Amino acid sequence: MFKAIGRFFQKIKTGLAKTRSVVGDALLSLIGRGRVIDQAFLDDLEDILLKADIGVAKSEEIVAELKRRYKAGEVAPGQELLAFLKQSLRTELASPAAEELAWAPSGPTVVLIVGVNGAGKTTTIAKLAKRFKDQGRSVLIAAGDTYRAAAIEQLSIWADRVGVEIVKTHTGADAAAVAYDAVAAAQARGMDVVLIDTAGRLHNKEHLMRELEKIRRVIQKCVPTAPHETLLVLDATAGQNAVQQAKVFGQAMGVTGLVLTKLDGTAKGGVAITIRRELGLPVRYIGVGENMDDLQPFDPDAYIAAIFGDE
Repeated sequence: MFKAIGRFFQKIKTGLAKTRSVVGDALLSLIGRGRVIDQAFLDDLEDILLKADIGVAKSEEIVAELKRRYKAGEVAPGQELLAFLKQSLRTELASPAAEELAWAPSGPTVVLIVGVNGAGKTTTIAKLAKRFKDQGRSVLIAAGDTYRAAAIEQLSIWADRVGVEIVKTHTGADAAAVAYDAVAAAQARGMDVVLIDTAGRLHNKEHLMRELEKIRRVIQKCVPTAPHETLLVLDATAGQNAVQQAKVFGQAMGVTGLVLTKLDGTAKGGVAITIRRELGLPVRYIGVGENMDDLQPFDPDAYIAAIFGDE
């Protein structure tokens, strides 16, 4: 078990190398110089936090609280300051969720996957399917992005590779019908999980949201409590644009959790903190590499430790 935990942490640490090089190393360097916590120090600290896309509000809050505690003699330069920063960031990422997903008490757990094109939605579905299959669960994928021909083809290839079933149709077909057929099939076959892909872009935002709302209504005819999770896939390299996407989808679709992809390709790992703060949505999974096992359940402690280069 301990070896598995070590591999898990190493994946996250490796995936967050760019964030650590820009943020963690800069913070450690700043704190390690033994500088007095004056205004120049606070300005440098805020600049580093902003570079990580931690967000203006949180960055200003950290600086103001640090200034207050330092004046009150509650925090000293060095390790105390480092501990304060880690705890402040860790608190923002806290989530009450005890499990990866809100599993259905009976019947198939229906997971709706939403997000804009290019965020890594297709590969995220494949990685989730593999993860659940490795856990011994039976998985069915619904190729609900019927507006992009490549999406159906790509999902079919991934389903074959992972070894799970897929329900699909032709380009331009009714996406809600595909979702309904998949949920009905999962019920009939006694399957554990249904992962429903959705379009990332239609004619305009309103059209997209109407389509997603229709899918939700239709699958509830099969399973009234579905979807049990609506996961929004976000490209971490998009920074503040990812935050805006989360707001749009969150308002329209009742998003219950986030999947942050491409964290291995960005120095802006702080976007997880910004989104958690602004939307109150838990990060369920993070993508820290291109391999099928590089989608990991989000662990706030491991995340913060990886950013600061802890062992």
